[in-house]
Amino acid sequence: MNIDSWLARAIDWLTTSGLRLLLIIILTMVALRLARLVSDRLHKIFARDRFEGETQKRAKTLGSLVRYALSATIMVVALVTVLGEFGIEIGPILAAAGVVGLAVGFGAQQLVQDVISGFFILLEDQIRVGDVVQVSGKAGLVEKVNLRMVVLRDLAGCVHYVRNGHIDLVTNMTQDFSYAVFDIGVAYRENTDEVIAVIKQVGEELRNDETVGGDIMEPIEVFGLDKFGDSALIIKARIKTRPIKQWNVGRAFNRLLKQRFDAKNIEIPFPHLTLYMGQDKQGAAPPLFVDVSQSKTAQD
Repeated sequence: MNIDSWLARAIDWLTTSGLRLLLIIILTMVALRLARLVSDRLHKIFARDRFEGETQKRAKTLGSLVRYALSATIMVVALVTVLGEFGIEIGPILAAAGVVGLAVGFGAQQLVQDVISGFFILLEDQIRVGDVVQVSGKAGLVEKVNLRMVVLRDLAGCVHYVRNGHIDLVTNMTQDFSYAVFDIGVAYRENTDEVIAVIKQVGEELRNDETVGGDIMEPIEVFGLDKFGDSALIIKARIKTRPIKQWNVGRAFNRLLKQRFDAKNIEIPFPHLTLYMGQDKQGAAPPLFVDVSQSKTAQD
């Protein structure tokens, strides 16, 4: 083959298949760019002020998944088209890929389980980016969720990677709304009606607070005397808050309640200990010897 013939064939390929290949590359890049814009647009639409924070978190989670799925589909279609331009038969490749995929499926059952579990987690809106959840014995803020795993960061900053296939129970502490729950212990001498009135008053003051008042969705609920403890009467109450705000509201409530209890001389008791020396068959208790001594330093 002389140079003129080779050059003619090269020019012919460049003007036919070469142009189509260039067009495929350009369209692929444009499609990937559009996929990214669609994902970003989806997030920006729901990030506006008129939408609730829960909708924003779901949009952020699904937006990353949509972008990944669109990008993978575009790359596969582009690869198949490019192979066709080079004269490679696609049919045998697809058949071989099917056989290989079946073999890989048997060897990667856990990965398939992760993907299927992740699909239903996202479909049923169980976990979203920004939620605080507990899964597989680990709790933390959801930083990432996809078809394979959930990434959590706990209060100490530790990052936990939990495979979706290992998730059999999801405890979402910040979905739609949250509750700050209180078990308030007071001394047995206190009037419970008076204590409940003080708790309700503190709850109302907290709703008008500039710092945390906007995070409280409803007035405080006081359920009443919940149980008789060893050293205290336990009164149970709760405050409905915006998602993930229950801890801030709870700390502010405890601080203000302690101040009001101190002002009204309502006792928050220490644990009490009762010593029982036992009895003999005649009903007499054994003697208890108590030695009270004073240190030399104290005497000086």
